[in-house]
Order: sequence, then C-alpha cells, then structure tokens
Amino acid sequence: MLSFFVRRLIVAIAVGITVSLISFALLRMSGDLALVLAGEGATEAEVAETARLYGLDRSFAVQYLDWLAGAVRGDFGRSLFTNEPVLDMMLETVGVTALLAVLSLLFGLVIAIPLGVLAAVRAGGWVDQLALGVAVFGKAVPNFWFALFLVFFFGVQLRWLPISGSQGWQSYILPVIVMGTGVMPQLMRLTRGGMIDVLEADFVRTAWAKGLSPGRVFFKHALRNAILPVVAVSAVSLGFLLGGSVIVESIFAINGIGALAYESIRRVDFPVVQSILFFLSLIYIILTLIADLINARLDPRIRLT
Repeated sequence: MLSFFVRRLIVAIAVGITVSLISFALLRMSGDLALVLAGEGATEAEVAETARLYGLDRSFAVQYLDWLAGAVRGDFGRSLFTNEPVLDMMLETVGVTALLAVLSLLFGLVIAIPLGVLAAVRAGGWVDQLALGVAVFGKAVPNFWFALFLVFFFGVQLRWLPISGSQGWQSYILPVIVMGTGVMPQLMRLTRGGMIDVLEADFVRTAWAKGLSPGRVFFKHALRNAILPVVAVSAVSLGFLLGGSVIVESIFAINGIGALAYESIRRVDFPVVQSILFFLSLIYIILTLIADLINARLDPRIRLT
C-alpha cells in the first residue's frame, strides 16, 4: 500500500507542477499584461514602467519560478484591484463553495445510488425507465435554466425559499438541487451498470444460495464491488463542482470562490485568476489521489497497477 501511495503521490506532484505551468503560461499568452495593467491610452514609457513594476519585464522562466516559490510558501501575491493578499481572498470564499459542493455531491449520491441499485435490480422495468428519464433530465437541462426556473417557482411564485445569499441553511437548498442534479446522472449510470455486472458474478449467486436476504445481497455484497467506479467519479465530481460553481453562485448571489473568479476575470485581476486556477486544480488533484487510495483499499488488485 505504501509503494502504491508513493507512486500516486509522485504522479500527483508532477500533474500539479504541469497544471501550474500551463495556467501561468495561458495568462501570459492571453495578451500583453503590462499594456492591460497600464490602461488604454498609456504611452510606451508608461507600459515599460508598469512591466518593470510588476516584474513582467523578466523572462518567462524567472517569473514562473518566482511565482511557484511564493505559492509553495502560501504567498500568491496581491490583488491588483484591492491590494489584498490573494490567499486571504481565496480563504474567505472557498469555505462557502466547498460547503455548497459537498452538499451538492451528497444530494446527487443520495438519489443516484439507491436509484441505480433499483434500476439494476428491475432492469427494463418502470423503475429503470424512471431512472433513465431522471438521468436524461439532469444531463440535458442547462444548470442556469434550471436555476432560474427554481428561483421563479419556489422563490418568486411560492416564496418558500430565499433566492440569494448564503445566510442560513435555506439559502443552500436551491443551489444544491441545481448542482447536485448536474452530477447525479453519471453517478446513477455507473451504479446501475456496476450492479448489473456484479449481480451476474459467482459470489452473488453463492450469497443467494446461502439464503441471505435481498437487502444483504444487494447492498452488502453486490454494492460494495459495484461502488468502486462511483468512488473515483465522486472525487472527480467534487472537483468539478468546486470549479464549476461560477454560474450558480452568480445566479444565487453566493459569495464563493466561483463568484470571486468571475469578478477577477471581469476586472482583469490576473494574480487572483491565476491563483484560483492553481488552487482549484490542486484540490482536484488531491481529491483524485484520495479516490485512488480509497479504491485501492476497497480492491487490493488496484495496488498492483
């Protein structure tokens, strides 16, 4: 297990460095940052002075290594707009987004796993057709349209739930439904497909032959083996929810890291944008590593890969 962890950790570090390099390069390739910072109508002397002031006149390699060294120490620079430390800005907002993402994933899992199990047990029946319809709906409906519909129906017409802010648990209900519905179809399909394959395995037939109850066969023996791909995809889905909350946070006026990213892009605050990209990518990599370790724990055969 230790050697498996070390191999995966090396890969994770390599991916993290690659992602940081790509995100750093993409912002530099988007245009002349010194010209953007100096503003329209700036003279060549003013642009050159701006480049010197922010270190943009140095070589790309020096700029990247300097930024990476600071990031390792937790120093992501300062916002060009507010002059606040970027790390403080991210820490102030990431908690809200993390809570929203975790609740959304739990909502998706609570619906996807039982529905996937029932659809596999009753393959071809009405439950299977219902699961297919729910999956198609969750995959096909744009989250911004679904969010606006929920806001209009539950917030404006019925006035049951708040439609903005993050004050109180009621404020999270509609955003969680929107984001959880988006990740639920894939989780449900994986659960259904895995259960159908496992239910035909010899050890499940043996469990039936021993006279075990259906619940024990389905949820203890079959689901434990069918859930492996769901664990991996859940980690990926959580990373997707963290990074993909920009639209939902904007619609529901939630002050999370997605809203911060949107505002930073709009204001051309490239130190914040660059740091958010790296920060979310790092979380995504860590979640993938955790999923690999959980899968290796559940299935020892994975440790040999």
